[in-house]
This record gives sequence, structure tokens and C-alpha cells, in this order.
Amino acid sequence: MNTRLTRTLASATFALAVLCGLTFLGTGVTHLLDDGAVCVQTGFWANAPLADDLHLGNGAEAAASATRLCQDSPSMGQRAADLGGRLPWPLFGTLALLLFSRLLKTVTRQGPFTDSVSRQLSALGWFVTAGTLVTGLVAGWSQSWLVDSMAPIVGSGPTLSGPLVLVLAGLAAVIMGKIMREGVRMREDLEGTI
Repeated sequence: MNTRLTRTLASATFALAVLCGLTFLGTGVTHLLDDGAVCVQTGFWANAPLADDLHLGNGAEAAASATRLCQDSPSMGQRAADLGGRLPWPLFGTLALLLFSRLLKTVTRQGPFTDSVSRQLSALGWFVTAGTLVTGLVAGWSQSWLVDSMAPIVGSGPTLSGPLVLVLAGLAAVIMGKIMREGVRMREDLEGTI
């Protein structure tokens, strides 16, 4: 096993986690301090020229295709929904990268086929699986609420957003963690027999 490469990957992963965390903090701070318009993209009316027919709320404007809505003087709820649509994914990325970095550091210290590595891999898999769904729900519902607050008509309801294929990757990590745990137990039993 190439421990130098694993150490390098652990350091690079930690650096990416820090950058993701800084993105999370920077986005939060800039949006809290910003007193300008809040805009949201929606694909619900993508193929219909509805901008003139939409019943927009006070101060809301729509692009010609009604796929981009903006509110000039947003309420606190609209600002919170805007943050709810922007902040969950950088936070999720930061936490997932930190867990992965910790996993790689454990691999360099103890080796790849140990009980703690298999447990950390399973924990990372469960985090990615559940975190993708929760993050997608928070971001999707925030965006849906923001769209509904600007154009209160029958529209796009609560949705899931983001790369939902990560659920499969998370489940694969959980399964690999369980397989590795069984392999570790079999090796320990074999060493105890000999």
C-alpha cells in the first residue's frame, strides 16, 4: 500500500473540506449582509411564455420565460429561504470531506483492513446517504417556498434537489464497510486458530 499517496490524498481532502467550509461561511455572510434582490431559478414554467400571465407578488419580477424570479425588497422569510437553498450543499460537502479525510488518516495509521476503517467507511456511507436526502429536501423545499412566495399560483411543489446519485454511492460505502468488517473478523478468527 502506498502510504505517501494516501497521506497526500488525506491532506488534499482536508484542504477541500476547508475550502468548502469557507464557501459555506462566505455565502452565509455575504447573503446576510446583502440587502439587494433575492432571485430564484425554477424550471416549472420553462416551456411557457407566462411572464405576463403570472400573478406575481408585490415587488417580484419574472424573466420572459418565467424561469427566473426576483424579489426587489424580500422579506426575512424570503431571505431565509434563499439561504436555505444555497447553504445546505456546501455544509454537506464540508462534513462529508472531513469524514473522508479522517477515514484516509486512519488508513495511513492502521492499514486499510482494520475494524476502525470499516466502521468509519460505514459511517461515511450512512452520512452520505442520509445527508444527500436531507440536504436535497432542505434545498428543494426552500427553493419551492421561495418560488411560491413570489408567484403564488399552482406551481412546483416541494422537491428534492442536488445530485441524488450520491445516495447510491453512500449505500455502496455502507455495503463495502460491512464486507470489510466481515473480512476483518474472518482474519482475526484465522489468526486465532493458527
